[in-house]
Amino acid sequence: MDFDTTGKVCLDHIYTAPDPCEYYSTLGRLDYCIPQLAKPYFETLLDRYRHSTGTPSPMVLDIGCSYGVNAALLKLDLSLEELYEHYSTVTGAGGPRRNELLDRDRALARTRRVPTGPRVVGLDSSAPALSYAAAAGFLDGIVHADLEAHDPSPAQRTALSTAEIVISTGCVGYVTDQTITRIIDATDGRMPWMAHFVLRMFPFDAIGESLADRGYETVRLERLFRQRRFASPEEQSLVLDTLSDIGVDPTGTEDSGWLHAELFLSRPPVGASRHLADLGATATPFRVRSGSGAGSPRG
Repeated sequence: MDFDTTGKVCLDHIYTAPDPCEYYSTLGRLDYCIPQLAKPYFETLLDRYRHSTGTPSPMVLDIGCSYGVNAALLKLDLSLEELYEHYSTVTGAGGPRRNELLDRDRALARTRRVPTGPRVVGLDSSAPALSYAAAAGFLDGIVHADLEAHDPSPAQRTALSTAEIVISTGCVGYVTDQTITRIIDATDGRMPWMAHFVLRMFPFDAIGESLADRGYETVRLERLFRQRRFASPEEQSLVLDTLSDIGVDPTGTEDSGWLHAELFLSRPPVGASRHLADLGATATPFRVRSGSGAGSPRG
């Protein structure tokens, strides 16, 4: 196994295949579960946004969307476990398998659509993953861009400008405040609401400070969320070293064999505390912690 500088195993290859089978098979073996755990929080935030703005079908921007798993869970009457099973029953390889999968996924998108589901635009640096998720009907729009390295093009800026809620479930670490601020700038002052699930090994400081500079209020929920099991004892040991370096106590969490994430919720300050804190858990205002997060591949 290859590991990045923070100790995480490199799983970049599962995000660039022509179909999602390796993505789901690899992450399924690791009990990857954060999209399912995030779903009710995203749904609650969507409800709060609808109530606050009167918008019946908000446009969600999913950063690091890969093959559209968050979009599928939010737009369709599906669980992550059902998606794992769905992709495990296809055999073969190449074009025929992809075509078969797309036919099945389009049928899911037609028959399992939730009437109150949001519209979802996906942002990712992987063209194959975006292409598949859009063709399957999971995504309503795509932005193929690396906003860490480049400003959005005029066409990308137009697509980003539609975002009313911005979500992510693990991209922070390889995505930094650079991407977040470029998204905000593309919305021309509209200030979309945000919900980011962030692995504890990656401090949220720079993003939180950038959001505050642009007028956002951010809270952190006082609970942790399992992301996935460690891929090996070596990965666990390396990640525990990283956590030690930044002063994060892994007792009962990462030392039990699971990567854990925190949820940060951000929105404009008017009514923010009422809308952000009422999500079934105690929330506290964001505070900068010591240490700094390094870039990381996904997984």
